[in-house]
Amino acid sequence: MTSHTFYSIIAAADWIGIAVFAITGALVASRKQMDIVGFAFLGTATGIGGGTIRDLLLGQTPVFWVQEPLYLVVCIACSMLVFFVAHVPRSRLVLLLWLDALGLALFCVLGAEKALTHGPVVAAAMGVVTATMGGMIRDILGGESPVILRREIYATAALLGAVTYLTALLVMPREWAMLAGFAAAFGLRGLALAKRWSLPVYKPREARRPEDVGL
Repeated sequence: MTSHTFYSIIAAADWIGIAVFAITGALVASRKQMDIVGFAFLGTATGIGGGTIRDLLLGQTPVFWVQEPLYLVVCIACSMLVFFVAHVPRSRLVLLLWLDALGLALFCVLGAEKALTHGPVVAAAMGVVTATMGGMIRDILGGESPVILRREIYATAALLGAVTYLTALLVMPREWAMLAGFAAAFGLRGLALAKRWSLPVYKPREARRPEDVGL
């Protein structure tokens, strides 16, 4: 595969991820019964949020949507479309969760790819940031408890996808490594949704008194 074709795939995946996350933001707006401006705002903030934070952390300014304002147009267009069709799906929550899983799987790989020159640790971290921060912004603005702070397997899936991509780069071409990272993240998040998997949570325990341990 030529480098031109590879970067075309990267660009296509980026646009798809932006559109998917914008739709999830608009779906939250529909559940909160916002007006069309609320749809556009929440969809746009979700679509560009993770990438914006990533670019700022990496010192890559102007951030990506300032360099290419068409990203904003796509976010707004997707959000406005959802305003008119959000009533069609039988369950907007189910659609939201699965689209969010798709966006997360795309962005954890794309975020890691964009930070490759900073080393594997930073690349993995930027994969998680890119994949999760948009959803966090969406949930906070929509008055929801952020998914990343709940018991659900979310950031863990993004980390798995980023690490899988970085590891696969050692033994296979970049396009196949990206596919492997995407599959790992989407697979884990999808199984977590289907099987209702969650991470164990902290449970308070009584502090042991000195006399209980013979002190």
